[in-house]
Amino acid sequence: MKSLFESSSEPVYLDLPDAEIIYYPHFFDKEEADLIFAKLETEIPWQQDDIRVFGKIHPQPRLTALFGNEGKPYSYSNITMQPHPWDLLLHEIKAKIETVAATTFTTVLLNQYRDGKDSNGWHADNEKELGINPVIASVSFGAERAFHLKHNFDKQLKKTIILEHGSLLLMKGTTQHFWKHQIPKTAKSIGSRINGTFRVIK
Repeated sequence: MKSLFESSSEPVYLDLPDAEIIYYPHFFDKEEADLIFAKLETEIPWQQDDIRVFGKIHPQPRLTALFGNEGKPYSYSNITMQPHPWDLLLHEIKAKIETVAATTFTTVLLNQYRDGKDSNGWHADNEKELGINPVIASVSFGAERAFHLKHNFDKQLKKTIILEHGSLLLMKGTTQHFWKHQIPKTAKSIGSRINGTFRVIK
C-alpha cells in the first residue's frame, strides 16, 4: 500500500556526548503537517489527568491520549493509560517514522499543549517497560515550542531545539540514561501544539 506521506528532510545530527539525537526539521511538508494537525486536534479523544506534585494533586498542564497495540498500557508519573486502537492517520504517521527509525513502534503518547501555559517538566523516557536503550520518535505539529535538554551529571551541558511544525526528533541509544528534557512554559502568545511520541512497550 502506498503511504500517504512520502517527503522528508535531511537529518541534523546533534553533537552531544552520551546521546544519539537526530532532528528532521521538515519531516512532513507544510500541507501534510497542516492536515495532520487539524485532524488530530478535532478527532482525538483528548483527556486531562491529575498528577501529584510535592504531595499535592494538580490537573496535568496539557491534554493527552494514548494509542497502541491491544493490551499495552503505559505508565508514567503515577498515571496508567490504556491505549485506544490505532486509527488510519496515526498508523500512516507511524509507518513513515519507522522507515527512518528502523524500529517497529507499539505505542504513541499524544500531547496537546493548548497555549504557552501548558508544559511538560524535566524528565527522561526511562520507564521500565520501554527497555534499556529505548528509541523515542517525537513528531510536532502546530505552534513551535522550545525543547530543552540537560545532562544528568555535567551541568554545563545543555541544548535547546525549536521543534518546528512537521518536524521529527529521534532519541536513541543511551540518551535517556544521561539526559533529561522538557517543554517549558512560555509567556509568549502562541497557539496549540500537538506532539506524538512513538515508543516500544516491551
